[in-house]
Amino acid sequence: MKSRFLAVRMVFVQKTGSEIVFESLIAEGVDTIFGYPGGQVLPLYHALTNYSKKIRHVLTRHEQGAAFAAEGYARASGKVGVCLATSGPGATNLITGIANAFLDSIPLVAITGQVPSDLVGSDAFQEADMTGITLPITKHNYLVTRAADLAPTIREAFYLAKNSRPGPIHIDVTKDAQIGFADFDYQKTKINLPGYLPRGPAEAAQVQKAAELIRAARKPVVISGHGVLIAGASVEMQKFVAQLDAPVVATLLGISSIPFGHKNYLGMLGMHGSPEANFAISHADLIIAVGARFDDRITGKLSEFAAHAKVIHIDIDPAEIGKIIRPDAPVIADARDALVKLNQKIAPQKNAAWLAEIRAYAEKVEAQLLAIEKKKNPKRLRAVEVVHAINKVSPDAFIVSDVGQNQMWAAMHFQFRKPGRLLSSGGLGSMGYGLPAALGAAVAQPKIPVWCLTGDGGIQMNIQELTTLAQDKIPLKIAVFNNGFLGMVRQWQELFYNKNYSSTPLMNPDFVKLAEACGIKAFRVTKVSEALAITQKAAKTPGPVLVEYLIEPEENVFPMVAPGDALKNTRIK
Repeated sequence: MKSRFLAVRMVFVQKTGSEIVFESLIAEGVDTIFGYPGGQVLPLYHALTNYSKKIRHVLTRHEQGAAFAAEGYARASGKVGVCLATSGPGATNLITGIANAFLDSIPLVAITGQVPSDLVGSDAFQEADMTGITLPITKHNYLVTRAADLAPTIREAFYLAKNSRPGPIHIDVTKDAQIGFADFDYQKTKINLPGYLPRGPAEAAQVQKAAELIRAARKPVVISGHGVLIAGASVEMQKFVAQLDAPVVATLLGISSIPFGHKNYLGMLGMHGSPEANFAISHADLIIAVGARFDDRITGKLSEFAAHAKVIHIDIDPAEIGKIIRPDAPVIADARDALVKLNQKIAPQKNAAWLAEIRAYAEKVEAQLLAIEKKKNPKRLRAVEVVHAINKVSPDAFIVSDVGQNQMWAAMHFQFRKPGRLLSSGGLGSMGYGLPAALGAAVAQPKIPVWCLTGDGGIQMNIQELTTLAQDKIPLKIAVFNNGFLGMVRQWQELFYNKNYSSTPLMNPDFVKLAEACGIKAFRVTKVSEALAITQKAAKTPGPVLVEYLIEPEENVFPMVAPGDALKNTRIK
């Protein structure tokens, strides 16, 4: 008698390691990667042509540009950014970008080629110990020597990159793993991370302790950090601030978590924070830090930071709790989860007297600032006018700054009204970040204006990416603040080193001609009267555009707190 049951034979699809890489990336929702080919990733690039309809590859002109572009893409899209480079120098060129993603909690997967596994450790041509090099600047890293290990590695990498506190993952793939064959079924691939426990919901006891401190406070201040934006908690943060009727300040990377014009928003705190933000911190009796890590640029002199205040610290990473400041009430949780629970715990409060005290101080400082402004030459083009022109022309743009004076001018003067619209290198402070990160953001959001605000020094660190913009027709608008100096370093030399401008004056190329040589439309602004019209023209011009603004050579960024000084000693000139 024949059996009614048919024997079922398991059928696996055999693919090369390179095919497995791209099949796995597609399964993870990847549609764009940024990279640069080389000898040890030739199998990957050979396979890539078969996936060109599903994955867009943006050929940057330097691997550092690929890493920064992947970060800009991640921050603008909300996805995991992916970059690809060859072994040795190609891989080491990614290091600054990976370190930047680590310090700023950006989800990134960096894939590099490696020499064949039988040559690993032999000092082969273009070999570098990338797992050793990236160990301290990644959430996790892998060396893959077998095609069969690629799918589970990639699944784990994406899981780790975007869960709990986001961050970069590095995957080093030997050449034999790329060309070898293995059975492939991504849906049956399992994550095996027995020692990794994603952060759960906020503990009731921690939330209760925080709520008690909030109820007892008379001068509370909320610090809104990058964790608020990562958690998508801007709405919950605004509700929290309304419940407390408290002033709120932002870290550099927390800017845009509170919209410009919010009645309780005092601006950025810290070294270049607004005087009223630093005043509020210095006179508070309670600090509620949400998704912020008390970086030295926001605390100033640590012993005098919020010296009379109790501290509630909300952060998803327990390693940040107590690292700089010991909190009275830690809440280890995702910012959104913690804010939702606190909003349920606290009744509406009134802090009219506290807000009035801050407003009175702000009005006094504003009068002093107006007096300073009247003494300045109205005919000289200053950076603030450039930022105001960009704000007027593209009010909802993504603003991607480089590092230095341009970064502070963008943070202080652009009126961000939508969350996540400022992209900048915070923790690492990487000059050269602006142009490639903005390139990545523009690829991620082609229908939203993206402006790169950069200095004449910063843009030259990755200026080769202009040709990437031209080749891929990426509609990025670039504002170059040209003051003929490494501006922020020069400012410190002026203020703290008796104007000894050692190695900060710059002999620059003609940025307009250089952009045109790369196939990019370019304009130059030399006068205040031209700024708005030419900025508007640039915004309306299709494709990539560069605008060079010849600004006041020795214009400084104020307010400012001197290094090592207390926030209460904020200088306005």
